[in-house]
Amino acid sequence: MEAEDFRLEYIDVRGELRSGSLEAMWPVRFEAAGQVRAFPSYRGQRNFPGWYWAATCSELVGYESWVELGHLMRLDAEPNVVAVASQPFRLAWRAHGQGRRIRHTPDYFVRRRDGTAVVLDVRPDDRIEAEDAAKFAATAVACARVGWGYERVGVLDPVLAANLRWLSGYRHRRVRREPMAAELRAVFAEPRGLLTGARMAGDPIAVLPVAYHLIWCRELAVGLESERLSAATVVTVAEELAGDAGASAVAVAG
Repeated sequence: MEAEDFRLEYIDVRGELRSGSLEAMWPVRFEAAGQVRAFPSYRGQRNFPGWYWAATCSELVGYESWVELGHLMRLDAEPNVVAVASQPFRLAWRAHGQGRRIRHTPDYFVRRRDGTAVVLDVRPDDRIEAEDAAKFAATAVACARVGWGYERVGVLDPVLAANLRWLSGYRHRRVRREPMAAELRAVFAEPRGLLTGARMAGDPIAVLPVAYHLIWCRELAVGLESERLSAATVVTVAEELAGDAGASAVAVAG
């Protein structure tokens, strides 16, 4: 497959369809593109499309299934992700020995904080047919040629998915309260149970929402994939913030 075989089309910020070769189009900031494909809605539909408000970019991002929603929440909670776009572009190419062009619309375009990009396809492992696998493989090749990462992901770990669903309710920055957030980082400079630490910082009814927000933002660290969040969940300060929190803990203890 030659590089010029890849064509790309997308919806720009003015709602106009743009198309061209992959090499010419790849610098576009697809995280700001419109959905190139609408989600169908019909009686008896078995999947559940909808819109998710992403805290990372303060935008609504579409999803076509609960599986996609799980990965949207996962991406939204990752500190190195700054933007996510759904159905960002349509890729087309002509396979060897075939006259017709093959088309595929990836599920998400992800922009990282360092400027790099990842294209994501969401499909459960048991729902990948041979034609799907070929499309995913071709999309991976196209992404590699322009320096994008590519991932095909399946069903999110159920424990992680449950924890993210709970924490997503506290993702908005309005939940964050200072100086309570700083006090929580100081309290959890030493690993301790979630409720124990919340009580040390004040009234748990007021403190826990802030703690959940800090866990969502990864300023406080827990084993999101190892156990369901509970009052006994061991919480500590994220490694990159541990030094600052340790110094604050001394002040609190004093």
